[in-house]
Parts: sequence; C-alpha cells; structure tokens
Amino acid sequence: MESFLVSALKYRPTSFDEVVGQDSITKTLGNSLKTNQLPQALLFCGPRGVGKTSCARILAKQINTNNSDTSKDFAFNIFELDAASNNSVEDIRKINEQVRIPPQIGSHKIYIIDEAHMLSNAAFNAFLKTLEEPPKHAIFILATTEKNKIISTVLSRCQVYDFKRISVEDIQSFLVKIAKERKLEFEENAFYLIAQKAEGALRDALSIFDRMVSFTKGNLSESAVADNLNLLDHQTYFELGELLFQRKIPQILISYDKLVKRGIESIQLIKGLGDHFRNLVFAKDPKTAALIEVGESIRKSYTEITQTLSNDYLMDGIEIINSCEINFRNVKNKRIHIELTLKQLASLHFNEEKKKDI
Repeated sequence: MESFLVSALKYRPTSFDEVVGQDSITKTLGNSLKTNQLPQALLFCGPRGVGKTSCARILAKQINTNNSDTSKDFAFNIFELDAASNNSVEDIRKINEQVRIPPQIGSHKIYIIDEAHMLSNAAFNAFLKTLEEPPKHAIFILATTEKNKIISTVLSRCQVYDFKRISVEDIQSFLVKIAKERKLEFEENAFYLIAQKAEGALRDALSIFDRMVSFTKGNLSESAVADNLNLLDHQTYFELGELLFQRKIPQILISYDKLVKRGIESIQLIKGLGDHFRNLVFAKDPKTAALIEVGESIRKSYTEITQTLSNDYLMDGIEIINSCEINFRNVKNKRIHIELTLKQLASLHFNEEKKKDI
C-alpha cells in the first residue's frame, strides 16, 4: 500500500509567495532580507495553523541563501527546538553554549523555538542575556500561540509579528486551487463550509479537506460536506427563510424538529440564521453584495430573494435573532426559546404591523 501524505504537509509553503493570508508579514520579512535589516530576535505569534512555523522555516532558509551560493545546503545551520517538550534550563543552556560557535558555511546560525510560551520562567531567564546580546552570526525565531505567556523582558528584546486568522475567502480559494490540481469534482460552496469550520486555521481546513475527499470519494458537494460536518448548507437556510417569509409557522416548527433530530445545535442554527439575514441585507445593495463570502450562484439567489423584502423587515429580524443569541445561555428551556424566536420572525410585520410577540 502506497503511503499517503496529508495535504497539510504536501502543500506546506516553501517560499513566502506560497504563504496564504499573511501578505503584510511575508512582504515585511522579504524586504528586511533584501535591505539587510533583519533583527536578531523575532517573535511570531498568532492562532494555530496560520503559518508561523512555516514562515520561520522559510525565513531560516533564505537568510543564508540570500547573499550566498544557492547550490550549497545550509540545513545544518538551522536548529529547531520544540519548547513543549524541551522547556528546561538545561535545554536553553545547551543553546547558549552552541550559539557561541560560528557556522562552518554560510553567514548565520538560526534557532527556531516553537511553542515558546511553554518555556519555564527559569528557562526564559537563562535565555535573556543571549537574546539581549546575541553573537552576530545568530538569529532567534520564537513562535507561539499564546503571546500573553511570554514574559515582558523577552517581548522587549524581540521584533513581534502578529499573524492573523486566515479569511474564509482565502482558505476557500486555496482549496479550490488544490481541488483543480487534483482534478476533483466539487462545488465551491462546499469549500466555504470547510473554511468556515476551520475558523481561520489553514492547517485545520486541509485536514477537513482530506477527510471530505475520502468521505465523498472525490465528489465534494455542498450538501455532502454539510451532512458530514454536521453543518447547515445555504439551501437549508434558503428553505427555512422561505417558510419564515411566508409565515408558515407549523412547517417552520416541523423543519426545526428535523434539524434537532439530525444533531444540529440550536445556537448554531441561530448564528447561521443571523448570517443569512445579514447576507440578505448586503444583497439589497450592489456595493455591499460583494462582501457576501459565497459563490456567484448563491450571491445571485440572495439578490433575487431580497427584492421582495424591506430593509425594515430584515433589520427587525436581525434584532430578534441577536436578542435570542444574547439570552440563549441564560434560558433553561432552550428549545422553547428557539421556537419562540422562529415564531417571532414568522410574525414580523404581519398585516403591516410589527408583531414581535405571539
């Protein structure tokens, strides 16, 4: 059986041009290399799976190749330490001793310390002097998901780069690119659901992508992905919205019951319904329609539906949904709370009057 390489490793970036969603950081690092103004201590911080360690490795490789013979291998100049399992004073002392020795080839030795927040206070203190006065041939790159746990004396000695969560649109575009390369059958909105589920982490998105490819046998439809991830696709919200707009309360409650039996969380339904109404508001104006993070066909559907709805109706609907979400944690009978909200939405502006209570 041929070994399988997960997408998170297969598509790991090897240059700054391949890094997704961190343009300002990669541009800054690239310019620092070109102008020889790279600091000797850098701190990469941000959520998991957004490219911190990948950027650290890319930068480490380019530091020596920037003004040297690119045919040479500078891998021996790069040292990686996982602070999650090597967080003692002894581990840092070893680095302090090694850093004094200049590199055999190339101009710099680069030390990448991943999960830097896991270092003990004693280890941080042992590291301070080296960070403050590092040898000219040494560069330190620290990466962490918890910047608040890095002691202030270390922060003050590092140039800090804050990595952001990757946007749904960027993740979706990247997954589309991969799917085309692999010649898979897919619907773009399926990748929207995956990107949404990943919550800004590209690594998580690629992991979900691999799972969905296996589940759908290479045919990634929006409905199949939604079922497997236990999410609601756009079509479900369109159907539920149609029932609300037509004030068909019994059918609305039956649909909600089916979703509950399917395992959909009530708060997830309400949040999704809020996004649905938001998209309808944006779709009313061509200038804001582009802000809806969906495929062209779904955006067109929103535009068609919103022509029959007033701004006042949609804003009142958002207000009801927002109140439901705020009070959700405090109510004891959450099902009745959601059912009441759905009834209120279906009764909005009934007979030209704002009827929010039933």
